[in-house]
Amino acid sequence: MRTVFLWFVWVIAALAAKGQAADSTGAPCRHMRISLVTCGVGDEAWETFGHTGLRFIDSSRHDIYRDVIFNYGMFDGFDKDFEVKFMKGKLPYYVDIQTYSEFINEYVEFHRCVDEQELLLTVDEKKEMLGALLDNIKPENRYYKYDFFFDNCATRIRDIVPKTIGADFKFGNALPEGAHLTFRDIINQYFYYKHWTRVGVNIVLGSKIDKVMTNAEIMFLPDFLSKGFYGATVNGRPFSSKPVRILNGSERRPLGVDGPFCLTCILALLTGIGLSIKRLRILGRIMRFIILFTTGLLGCVILVMWFCTNHQTCADNFNLLWLMPTNLLIAFYHPKGTPRYSLVAIVLLFVTLLLHILKIQAITVLEIVPLLIAELFVYASLMQNKVLSTKSE
Repeated sequence: MRTVFLWFVWVIAALAAKGQAADSTGAPCRHMRISLVTCGVGDEAWETFGHTGLRFIDSSRHDIYRDVIFNYGMFDGFDKDFEVKFMKGKLPYYVDIQTYSEFINEYVEFHRCVDEQELLLTVDEKKEMLGALLDNIKPENRYYKYDFFFDNCATRIRDIVPKTIGADFKFGNALPEGAHLTFRDIINQYFYYKHWTRVGVNIVLGSKIDKVMTNAEIMFLPDFLSKGFYGATVNGRPFSSKPVRILNGSERRPLGVDGPFCLTCILALLTGIGLSIKRLRILGRIMRFIILFTTGLLGCVILVMWFCTNHQTCADNFNLLWLMPTNLLIAFYHPKGTPRYSLVAIVLLFVTLLLHILKIQAITVLEIVPLLIAELFVYASLMQNKVLSTKSE
């Protein structure tokens, strides 16, 4: 019996030693788990592109770190200058921890889907990752200047992983095979049913978002970060498990009526009729004023967003070629140089289309082209009116 007992003790000790050795060589640590949480889109403008966070579970703990989310999308909505800072692109975002239940309840309430994929890390990698995350939430490190395309909740997580894991980490392919997508292309896909927002965003954002994205750049969106993680490897081994749906959301919204397209078509039709039929001169003058005033006002908005804010993607905006701020002046007063002004404006309309064809700066053709046609009628009428008034003199 003594011999049997000693053999039993020896086997238990050997198994324990083997378990400890496995831990030191990188076997998964059962009580500690890190996963990527990808949240689906919502109805509000800031929810259009989804959200992402890193979930950390340590079942051996009995404090806040037992099950938390490291959330890089936090900001102070009670800041007295919140609206001004947001518009100027100077609103500081920060990373903070939330309990998992607090985080997930928001998505339950608003019927947004949530996926989770475990990061297949070794013990040492988990410790390194946790150390980097804890370093990020320190007061001196937690704040950053948010940029929707280049520095957001997804890019922060995208960038921290290679720095922590090292050169052996390789992202998977997040780009659709054979696709050459620009930033504008991809955000328009998310705005597929938010027609007014889509057109407005396309007007105020400049040519910088017409750059074809790299595999890393498309991961500024949570959905594509999830794809990049799922196909990623560390020294040849898989980095992430397959995403699992842990919360179902609402069904995909229908396309709906394209309000901006309907409006610009009506404007083009009324402008063309009013300026072509002599008996409808009053309608023509009203429509001419509306077109010039509206395009001039939008041009002023572009100038403000370009030169008075920190939104780098609002710079180099060639929409100024067809949304000229000087149209505001022409709407109220037609100086003697109007024919030459109109001729230049007509040329710039065609330059706008050329830039679109050359993919230097794209326009939303369906909604914008009717407005360009309306402007063409207006400039042609200004030239004709001046020519007629000169002859009568």
